[in-house]
Amino acid sequence: MSVVVLGLSHRSAPIALLEAVALDPVRAAALAIAVRSGENVNESLVLATCNRVEIYADVVTFHGAVAEIGDALAAASGVPLAELREHLYVHYEDRAVSHVFSVATGLESMAVGEGQILGQLRMALRAAQTRGQAGGSLSALFQQALRVGKRAHSETGIDRVSVSLVEAGLRRAADLLGPLTDARVLVVGAGSMSSLAATTISRLGSAELVIINRTLAKAENLAAVTGGRARALADLEVALSEADLVISCTGGLGHVITAQTLVTGAGSRTGGPRMFMDLGLPRNVAPDVADLPGEYVVGLAELDEILADDSEYTPHVAAVSDLVVAEVAEYLISRRAQEVAPTVALLRSRAADVVTAELSRLHLRLPDDFSEDARGEIRLTVHRVVEKLLHTPTVRVKAGGEGGDYARALRELFDLDPHEVATVSVPPQTGGLA
Repeated sequence: MSVVVLGLSHRSAPIALLEAVALDPVRAAALAIAVRSGENVNESLVLATCNRVEIYADVVTFHGAVAEIGDALAAASGVPLAELREHLYVHYEDRAVSHVFSVATGLESMAVGEGQILGQLRMALRAAQTRGQAGGSLSALFQQALRVGKRAHSETGIDRVSVSLVEAGLRRAADLLGPLTDARVLVVGAGSMSSLAATTISRLGSAELVIINRTLAKAENLAAVTGGRARALADLEVALSEADLVISCTGGLGHVITAQTLVTGAGSRTGGPRMFMDLGLPRNVAPDVADLPGEYVVGLAELDEILADDSEYTPHVAAVSDLVVAEVAEYLISRRAQEVAPTVALLRSRAADVVTAELSRLHLRLPDDFSEDARGEIRLTVHRVVEKLLHTPTVRVKAGGEGGDYARALRELFDLDPHEVATVSVPPQTGGLA
């Protein structure tokens, strides 16, 4: 297995480019199909979220696969490869494993530590498996990534970082608007980040809390647990005109709130300043909203800068980073052992055949009155000698390392046919979808 990751995210590309490249589920599926059809790709998986588009592939050759994936991404997004190239990153093998584990834990998210990425990873894996694009290699990698992500949320304080992001935005809002207990708050969206924002507002208090979502039932569910009031998406402009603080994080592509809406529609208002906390990517609030008098927009980039100076931020991130390093090392050792298992199994099978044959010859030559206990001691001694001789090369080939391809060396030294090795069956060590 040779894994390649090619993609771009908020860390490598400006938001405007991410918005241009953003893929809906249909286009993401088409991209995965195009990548899989490449002659240098065995398996493919596309992860398209609000702040990243990444293609994971099990490849035959590195350079050929990277060229095919880049061309497929340019075609799917409609953005020329020349424009994408300077913002793309490529990770290979160990770095690819480390990257997907970091993504699963939320370390690579713009809202560091957010838990929604686990669901997005799971959906991407299930889609690739359903279409027959993700086989044993990528399935095993993503299943382990999901487990690592769950560990990060259950064993570290990374969840606190997401809470801190919302709280940082609310502190900025309080500086601008005054006490939020006197503010009318509108939350647009009912996903994980919007729910976190609504829950935090509910805990801190506000004059009014309104929830709007494309699916009214979801807005009603969130309103029920936060003490807010649900409204239909058709009421957005009216709700905007009544809000002092608007928090938005929807999964849709394109701007939900624009300057034109606020100036000419029912979203216009009079009175004091109004703040938009835009937690979406692509952005839910059009940039030109900030040009209007009395309108202030704070996005994820600004909140991330605030969090970088937060004393609680660094320890949680460091703890998850350490977890990822340890999990990557363990995964690579386990994967290497699985990859060489057929070679080791065939070697031991050959050794056992040789021992059996030689002992049979020896027993035919021994005197008839040679005791069974003595025969048993001979068998045990021969087996011990073979085990001791095979122990070091077996350990070395499972551990791998920088000294060369030990598995290939074993095949050459002991004349093991690669085709015969490929037919050796070893018990699988991975389960179903995590």
